[in-house]
Amino acid sequence: MLYPLNTFSPVVMLLLAVLTCVTFTSAAPEHNAMHPLVDRDNVGKRQSSGKMVFAHFIVGIVSDRKSAADYDQDMTLAKSIGIDAFAINIGLDDYTDQQLDYAYESAAKNGMKAFISFDFNFWRSSQASDVGAKVKKYGTRPAQLKVGSGSNQVFVSTFIGDGLDLNTVRSSAGMPLFIVPNFQPGNAAAADGAFNWGAWPNNGANKAPTPDRNFTVEDGDQAYLRALGGKPYMAPASPWFSTHYGPEVSYSKNWVFPSDLLWYNRWQSILALAPQYVEIITWNDYGESHYIGPLSSPHYDDGNSKWVNDMPHDGWQDMAKPFIAAYKAGAKSVTSYIKTDQIIYWYRPTLKSASCDSTDNTMKPISNPSENFFPGRPNGADSMSDAIFVVALLQQAGTVKVSSGGNSKTFSGQAGANVWAVNMGVGKQTFSLTRGGNTVLSGTSLKDISANCICGIYNFNAYVGTLPAGKSDPLHPDGFGGFTNGLAPGICQPRPSLGTAAAAAAIATASTGTQDSAPVPTHSDAVMTSDTDSSTAPLESSSTTSAPQVTAIASTTMKSPTAGSNTITALSQLFPTNCMQANQVWAGPAGSDPPARCDG
Repeated sequence: MLYPLNTFSPVVMLLLAVLTCVTFTSAAPEHNAMHPLVDRDNVGKRQSSGKMVFAHFIVGIVSDRKSAADYDQDMTLAKSIGIDAFAINIGLDDYTDQQLDYAYESAAKNGMKAFISFDFNFWRSSQASDVGAKVKKYGTRPAQLKVGSGSNQVFVSTFIGDGLDLNTVRSSAGMPLFIVPNFQPGNAAAADGAFNWGAWPNNGANKAPTPDRNFTVEDGDQAYLRALGGKPYMAPASPWFSTHYGPEVSYSKNWVFPSDLLWYNRWQSILALAPQYVEIITWNDYGESHYIGPLSSPHYDDGNSKWVNDMPHDGWQDMAKPFIAAYKAGAKSVTSYIKTDQIIYWYRPTLKSASCDSTDNTMKPISNPSENFFPGRPNGADSMSDAIFVVALLQQAGTVKVSSGGNSKTFSGQAGANVWAVNMGVGKQTFSLTRGGNTVLSGTSLKDISANCICGIYNFNAYVGTLPAGKSDPLHPDGFGGFTNGLAPGICQPRPSLGTAAAAAAIATASTGTQDSAPVPTHSDAVMTSDTDSSTAPLESSSTTSAPQVTAIASTTMKSPTAGSNTITALSQLFPTNCMQANQVWAGPAGSDPPARCDG
């Protein structure tokens, strides 16, 4: 989501609304008798019926879609993990209605729902009658989400928009509405509920938190719940936030929020809180790296492809699926909703220590400086850990082994959701699950960790993988439109380069009898096995534990061939450019296409 330079972000506005309730410290804020914590159990009881999960979908980058069929993949994938509707974010573009037509048609065909989320970066609070007219146009569509008694109230939301006259919106729509806007807590009295966009820990000024200014996502939950007084609360859930736009675009911004285990921790928090609605931020905002939808969905490039190519996030859908089922059932634990053994892992592609200043897109002279722009390494980079994050969803206890370059760790996992962090090592990333001496899952990630700067930039996006390995998800061709803008000439080619997982990378066995020595727990609490909080303290030692060892993979740094080694047999030899120099000759597998030439 691109914030105009003259507009406060929702995070800033939320801070202003709750300053009287929240003390910024590095520890949890104190709450006195005047501002008690909202009773989570009572919240669950008040909001226990009709729980739903939505995903924020940005229309502003999908004008290349030519029919409702272009939305089918998004609809079917979202439905398969338990998402009920897309919150369709719209501005005032001339293609908006055409894309809304397609989206509503596809939703109806695929058994999904949709509702409009008006983006007040572009709409104005003075346009209440226009908002109502737009709701009226789509409120009768078969796929329109309706809630309330008799399910006759048309669901409507916003991104910001404080000051919008909701009475005028209702009268202009001429139909019963259920309005859940992203207003600040104190401004939602005329609404039917409220949506909180503050899905990331922050300093209250739209940047990463600092020791003396740490505003948590849960602080925002409490502020909204107090203000709503029992009205439905739409809680945010987001996996990541990283953006790296340089002077090659007019909306330059370069920061990260602490995101290491955010996706896992937030779903645990949602199970405890049990709000009426949850909105995932987002399905397809590639520019801020918090997409969980596929790279292959049709969309145009707003400059994000430099850090999005080869960085699928589909595995975050897999992790969310059992949590969504547990949330809808009112459960406090996910264990009973895990239907298959699975490992989901994610990490950044380079170490924080990598120096990219000589080639990074944000180091070029800028004509539009702002408080959102920082040259070089992103603002907030120190809030991220150099770690591999691993979530094991296990039906029974088992042993999980993780090797990151030369670092190897072995963990005893319980039945349920387990989470670990392992020090990041340059080279291959391998994962396995064994049970009773049998290998259940085993594989190597398609993405190595590099000591170099991939495409010459600071890339703080996450690569997400799974075991069993998921389907290939290459970036859609339209998504490369701005790839080379801002990059050093010839340093990287606009094309996917991950390849696909080998057929034997994931091994599923029928072994469910003999287990490891630890009995299967009857409880379903998730397990944080790492010794310390990985977001604030040093990670585990890179040495192996006393448990059965993993053969360490030697730390490797891929280098482009020199003039003396000009025969290229694998794309990895061309890392990180993925293109061949004039003196290099392709001798890869028979029938394979040669890489592009760096000089075109």
